Amino acid sequence: MRLQDKIAVVTGGARGLGQSMAELFAKEGAKVVAVDMSDLTYENENVEGYKLDVSDSKACEEFVNYVEDKYGKVDVLVNNAGITRDALTRKMTDEMWDLVINVNLKGVFNLTRLIGPKMVENKKGSIINISSVVGEFGNIGQANYAATKAGVIGLTKTWAKEFAMKGDQVRVNAISPGYTMTDILKTVPEDLLKKFASQTMLGRLAEPEEIAKAALFLASDDASYVTGHNLSVNGGMRL
Repeated sequence: MRLQDKIAVVTGGARGLGQSMAELFAKEGAKVVAVDMSDLTYENENVEGYKLDVSDSKACEEFVNYVEDKYGKVDVLVNNAGITRDALTRKMTDEMWDLVINVNLKGVFNLTRLIGPKMVENKKGSIINISSVVGEFGNIGQANYAATKAGVIGLTKTWAKEFAMKGDQVRVNAISPGYTMTDILKTVPEDLLKKFASQTMLGRLAEPEEIAKAALFLASDDASYVTGHNLSVNGGMRL
């Protein structure tokens, strides 16, 4: 029970990777608030759903006030919410660019600027930002997505310094997953999935639970001396 009595907020928690993290955290003793634009696709007595657009600054303030009033604190924040709107750069519209930036980057900023300082007041906490292998190495047709996920790594390193300036035990880390078998990938043709798998040293794609276990490590006291780190969980895709 590595998160016993902890309060965790997981964005993008309705399904996929967010669901895996929320349910694993709950299994390890946390009370989890799973934030998403959609209703939860599962039931768990220790996971509460909350509808929120993370790109809406005012709505984020209302959410943080709600969590503070109900639970009194936030011990763990996982910024997982993210979207894609893929196109080659010459075909990418302003709308495609702005939407991905607002959700994937501004959304991370919106919640962290509210919750991070409260963790500092409590002298401890763990913030985990979900980046991507695409943020580390880029990808054709994903300039907007790559920019946000690279930006998330920069934010992670900055916040690791800011929130621990006075010695408070507030840790900020990132995880950069490789291709993971969430619902999005299940729509990809089988031949492409095999190609992605062949690019990894382990010869397969990740399961959401494997990324969730990395998040559990960073959320728990097992990672009490880890901060400012980007953990690549990609099966050796880019060695």
